[in-house]
Amino acid sequence: TGHPDLKFKTFVPRELRLTAKSQDLFEELRRHDVLLHHPFDAYDAVVSFIESAAEDDRVLSVKQTLYRTNEHSLIVPALIAAAAQKEVTAVVELKARFDEASNIRWARDLEDAGVQVFHGLVGLKTHCKLSLLVRHDPDGVTRRYAHLGTGNYNAATARIYTDLSLLTADPEITAAVHDVFSFLTAYAEHPNYEPLMVAPVDLAERCLALIAREAEHARHGRPARIIAKMNAVLDKNIIMALYRASQAGVKIDLIVRGMCALRPGVRGVSDNIAVRSIVGRFLEHSRIFCFANGGQEEVYLGSADWMPRNLYERIEVIYPVKDALLRERVKNEILEAYLADNLKARVLQKDGSYIRAWQAQGKRKPPSGSAAFNAQEFLIAVAEGKQPLEAIPPEPPKRVRRPALLERER
Repeated sequence: TGHPDLKFKTFVPRELRLTAKSQDLFEELRRHDVLLHHPFDAYDAVVSFIESAAEDDRVLSVKQTLYRTNEHSLIVPALIAAAAQKEVTAVVELKARFDEASNIRWARDLEDAGVQVFHGLVGLKTHCKLSLLVRHDPDGVTRRYAHLGTGNYNAATARIYTDLSLLTADPEITAAVHDVFSFLTAYAEHPNYEPLMVAPVDLAERCLALIAREAEHARHGRPARIIAKMNAVLDKNIIMALYRASQAGVKIDLIVRGMCALRPGVRGVSDNIAVRSIVGRFLEHSRIFCFANGGQEEVYLGSADWMPRNLYERIEVIYPVKDALLRERVKNEILEAYLADNLKARVLQKDGSYIRAWQAQGKRKPPSGSAAFNAQEFLIAVAEGKQPLEAIPPEPPKRVRRPALLERER
């Protein structure tokens, strides 16, 4: 167009850099987990991880879920190439809305190449994002390596959706991912898949338990807070649990891009709950669940929203972030940035309407200059090395209404 000022500035995503001691990604993962925040971190590392199934002679087998992938996907050809010499399993969801035709075509191509193709369990959409490689490493040990994501295996949308990827060789997590694939291919079902939470097996139950645990911490005066980011909050049981936690004194911040049936700020019901929606340059798609847990903070990522369809009608996986440094990154870089946004954020009112974040702060005009903070632009600047984390504005103090005070006001 003739108005370049109306266009977003181009940016180059940050590439994954291995430490000097690691010769390849697998050696890096044996040392520590890797967390990627797309599109600020390039998706190339995820594609390379899956391509290694075909290119790396030490990789013995690969298992992969596919819900939506792009038309010129590099992942499907990698699986097809790997099938010539290795055991390859793909769980392809044929009912991914708007992508049914392309998924049927991919499934046929994979089957023709010798890939074992499954279509999940009857009546349940396979929505989880999992990839599992088995590799015979140079030290003589055969290990599992996994990628777990919040978004689809789609390099095109990874440039415009915000999502998180966890790459890990953690034995507990990779063994659980293996068991989930056994579940998806109808070989075996387990009573649980710890440390993963899996829908429809136990995800809803364990989410409710985590919320109830925060309420119990609050009642005993221990650190209690919930920060959750997702696309929608519609499940009645989850909403009622959040109300109970609020009434117990838990401070709750929800970052919900789309539909939210919860009403924040209702006296005696949801005084301690705040809900914001961020709509900006990128589509907010990541799901993050952070619990203070009495000072022993826990962070989970996954493919599920707090909606009935995700909790009861789909195969979903939510997984823990075990590495302390990665938990700090999720909390202090990602979540804190979204909670500080005062340009693209809209705040949900108790009557169901939304107002701009700066209006919710009592301002008459939108912030400008150094007072303006756009979370997505900040995260771009961090990825480009142009902004330090200290540039995130401090969170304004919020008074937590304690149960005794709430009781007196009823």
